Amino acid sequence: MAVTRRSILIAGTAAPMAGALVTASPAQAATASRAMGGRTIPLTNGWRFALVNPGGITDPTGAYETAHDPAYDDSAWREVAVPHDWSIELSPTTDHGTSGGTGFLPGGLGWYRTAFTLPRTLEGKRISVEFDGVYMDSSVYCNGRLIGEHPYGYTGFALDLTEVAHTDGATPNVLAVKVRNRLPSSRWYSGSGIYRHAQLVVTDPVHVARWGTYLTTPGLATDLRAGHATVRARTLVVNESDVRKPVTVVSTVKDPDGRMVVQAHSTVTVGAGDTRTATQELRIDRPRLWSFETPERYVLETELRVGQDTTDRYRTPFGLRHVTLDPDRGFSLNGEYAKLQGVDLHHDLGALGAAVNTDAVLRQMTIMKSMGVNALRTSHNPPSPELIEVCERLGIVMLVEAFDCWRTGKNTYDYGRFFDEHCEADITEMVRAARNSPAVVMWSIGNEIPDSTSAAGLGMAQRLIDAVRAADDTRPVVIGSDKYRGLPAEGSPADLMLAKLDGLGLNYNTAASVDAVHARYPRLFLFESESSSETSTRGAYQEPEHLNTGENHTPGRRETSSYDNNLASWTMSGEYGLKKDRDRRFFAGQFLWSGIDYIGEPTPYDVFPVKASFFGAVDTAGFPKDMYYLFKSQWTSEPMVHLVPMDWTGHRPGETVEVWAYSNVGTVELFLDGRSLGVREFDAKKTIDGRAYLETTEPTGDDKTVTSGPYPGSYTSPGGSAGKLHLTWKVPFAPGELKAVARRGGRVVATDVLRTAGRPHAIRLTPDRETVDADGRSLCFVTAEVVDAHGVVVPDAGHPIAFKVTGGSLAGVDNGRQESAERYQSSTRTAFHGKALAIVRSGTKAGPLTITARSAGLRTATATVRATGGTSEPVTRPVSFAPDPGPGAPDEPRADASYSGAPTTLPAAMLDGDPATGWSNAFHKPATALLPVFDGARKTDWVSVTWSGRRRLRRVEVSFTVDATHTLPASIEVSAWDGHAYVPVRGASVDWATASGTPTVITFDPVRTSRLRLDLTSRHPGAADGAQRIVAFEAR
Repeated sequence: MAVTRRSILIAGTAAPMAGALVTASPAQAATASRAMGGRTIPLTNGWRFALVNPGGITDPTGAYETAHDPAYDDSAWREVAVPHDWSIELSPTTDHGTSGGTGFLPGGLGWYRTAFTLPRTLEGKRISVEFDGVYMDSSVYCNGRLIGEHPYGYTGFALDLTEVAHTDGATPNVLAVKVRNRLPSSRWYSGSGIYRHAQLVVTDPVHVARWGTYLTTPGLATDLRAGHATVRARTLVVNESDVRKPVTVVSTVKDPDGRMVVQAHSTVTVGAGDTRTATQELRIDRPRLWSFETPERYVLETELRVGQDTTDRYRTPFGLRHVTLDPDRGFSLNGEYAKLQGVDLHHDLGALGAAVNTDAVLRQMTIMKSMGVNALRTSHNPPSPELIEVCERLGIVMLVEAFDCWRTGKNTYDYGRFFDEHCEADITEMVRAARNSPAVVMWSIGNEIPDSTSAAGLGMAQRLIDAVRAADDTRPVVIGSDKYRGLPAEGSPADLMLAKLDGLGLNYNTAASVDAVHARYPRLFLFESESSSETSTRGAYQEPEHLNTGENHTPGRRETSSYDNNLASWTMSGEYGLKKDRDRRFFAGQFLWSGIDYIGEPTPYDVFPVKASFFGAVDTAGFPKDMYYLFKSQWTSEPMVHLVPMDWTGHRPGETVEVWAYSNVGTVELFLDGRSLGVREFDAKKTIDGRAYLETTEPTGDDKTVTSGPYPGSYTSPGGSAGKLHLTWKVPFAPGELKAVARRGGRVVATDVLRTAGRPHAIRLTPDRETVDADGRSLCFVTAEVVDAHGVVVPDAGHPIAFKVTGGSLAGVDNGRQESAERYQSSTRTAFHGKALAIVRSGTKAGPLTITARSAGLRTATATVRATGGTSEPVTRPVSFAPDPGPGAPDEPRADASYSGAPTTLPAAMLDGDPATGWSNAFHKPATALLPVFDGARKTDWVSVTWSGRRRLRRVEVSFTVDATHTLPASIEVSAWDGHAYVPVRGASVDWATASGTPTVITFDPVRTSRLRLDLTSRHPGAADGAQRIVAFEAR
């Protein structure tokens, strides 16, 4: 039985439990644990589920009014396994109160039911049910009785079933869970349902309390100099019998190899219905430390004995490490200085939604680790036990955060409704669940809390801080805040709040404001709890010469640039955030917003079907964007080089392409088909405290607040230097092989190669592993790529791909595209910039697990992984996915454009017959904290019109607007679709209009086609008056 909860409960307690769970009828039974004699029994399989109302929390028909009753007939309900997220199964929609903020996926009201029988041997035992997380506002019934409610969707809870459970070996116990997710609740996609694990816990009356062990290592830094470590183990012993009992607590430490290294015994007398804490100290000689590189973990095994009988066993993983967070010296782990190279992550797992899965969590965090990440902030809620476990395994420290709001909510139906009644219990649960983890180094009481700068908020904060310190007094308490970009008035609530905290997380502060906060509050350690928030789309590129570009609003092309140059009013480039953090030793580090795109919050858009965020360094499918490589170049030492853009296809011959190289190597040479395009080098520099780094030396224009010194308008280090974290070439495009070669000491240490793609030819499948466990839950992530005849990924390929699995099942599909109405739970997915992802779930039998990918016109691909092991345990049969229905037939004629500068100037406006509307590529970028207002014209764009059938055309009339923002283009090129590509028409002649809104006429030799495209070149690229606007388009 694989259990990954924080304090793992050992199977095999001496409390008699053989045959502990006898299943009821197959339609209602929960799966029996195969580790009979176990303290915990997973409630994974055999649940029945009904989605009552996706648009609200009422039962419109009354059909579910008695769903808590054991006699209720749930045979028509769907069988599911938990963890389960019902929202991710649904199609994106604007109905049911959804919004882009929550991914256009409904919530609503759902019911779960499961049944099990318990043998007579459990009479006199204590029986409870534990949920690691139910989103949200859940009510739990057992055998028709309400046994408890839990509003917060992000903390675990336990409910006592002892008085209501049947233990006669015959009568089924019926567990029913009512879940309400009324939208809008969380500001991001939350998922809905029993989305984390559930289990029964059966113990003797004398047992270890829930989260009942607390391990600390006081004096560890001093002890290590003497060659040992001392672990203080506090065990909370519960006696739920009616007799006072002496209890012997046996604590055994096992090292990372499973060998016993020390054991302690002590006895406490626990009164009837009472609890006592046993405190023991265990010395470990020659300790192995938990660190970023070697995350060694020990285990404390706790045994309780009453007389000669063992009444409980409890298992607590832990690690030995000491952490310093100093206001002047920053962060250190085990005495070694380091920067927190962190990311913020929401809890969804892409196409799997919120339903937790260890393999999916491990994949996400392994990708982050490969980027150089050593820290994670659990934004903005307590994490799953699986995430804590994975961070421990990988050597990633954690800032565990409690809330996104206190009493004053941010959404209508968020946690603010429940804060006053439940906040202390919820934050205590968060701390107790994670306090033994070596990965956890800080507790955060909230993110950007509206109440935190009010007088009332001071009291709220104190309640939370007191609760945290009552549960764990060894870690600092912080808050993540956007309230300190300017200094608060002395004596104000915002000022007084900081006196309560150990440290402060700053969200999107300029370098100057970081220094000001540090000077005003020298007692606090500082870090950036949210940095950058630069937005990008994998494979999309715009105007690298501009520091802040517009967003593309053309339907179907809503993308943002990957040149680190698409910023909202509060955000900053990734390069700026890295430099600001690098140059300040006192600054403990940063948490990049965000490590991975997540469902919901699709800034800078607010329109269907844009349903995923653009903030990530990696997209929702797990495919790295260019931002991933920027941070990798600064956060890792293994030599690497990465070219931007990440493909060498789709440019016009002779078009100048600005090519960047991210690298942690000082010298990079660029080649095109073997011909050198020049060597570029970083300068070797040092921070004022002596740490080495690589950077060019040049003005950057990225900080308007710098008004003096050698580089006004550019971020300037405390040492007086400015520069970029990338190398640049201007390359006239020619198809072929573009290759970057990084050299250190004259020796080639890293390369990156791009090749021009030909026509789509085949699908290539690449599984992320060779074997999976045949347990019905293990996952394999399979990348599907559309490639040409030479195996080069075709970056503009958008083919629909159909997936089929034998020996297992599909668990989800994705492509990382933010603008998509496709379902995540489908058997089909269109490729996006040449890629898609299929997530495959294992079956329960050993043997081959095969995935096949097909698309019309492409060679079919097949990949096989081997499932090993196998289980005879009954497993809920997975749902079979249907193909995504895809979009409906488009209106004809249909207008398109390479770029639209605003949501009100879309290409359809060229065809609506209204001269007051029109398509435009003009964009406006408001000022940010670092950059001025920017209005700029793009160099080139195209517009097109498509008809349902081929037409004979020889003339186009286009009416342009001429005003303060728009002008006639410098040139127009007309191309017709030949069935494979756009081909320039012959004999073209342009008769330019002489007034705004009147037709410019282009004639050409007759051509039969179903699509016509106009390529437009600006007269004033980059200038505020160089954009184009078309109010009418007519072809004949």
